[in-house]
Amino acid sequence: MTQRIGVRELRENLSLFLESNEPLEVTRHGQTIGFFIPIPKKSGQDQRKSLLDAGKRMDDELIRLGLKEDGLLEEFKQWRKNHHLPNAS
Repeated sequence: MTQRIGVRELRENLSLFLESNEPLEVTRHGQTIGFFIPIPKKSGQDQRKSLLDAGKRMDDELIRLGLKEDGLLEEFKQWRKNHHLPNAS
């Protein structure tokens, strides 16, 4: 389960959260502004496997929130277009 924390709490306890293996949902004024998905530290596990595990955890969070990857991508493309950022391939 993801822990919901405010920006102030994140700032005040950053070192503790960075040591944790639990995902964080970061909020500002009650609105989600981002996620922190740590890469679990398991002895003997290569970096690729750790990143894949973190990606799975992020997928689980998207499902929990009812968000779809395609929808997020389209929103980001629209945001980038509105902010006149170069188009990335």
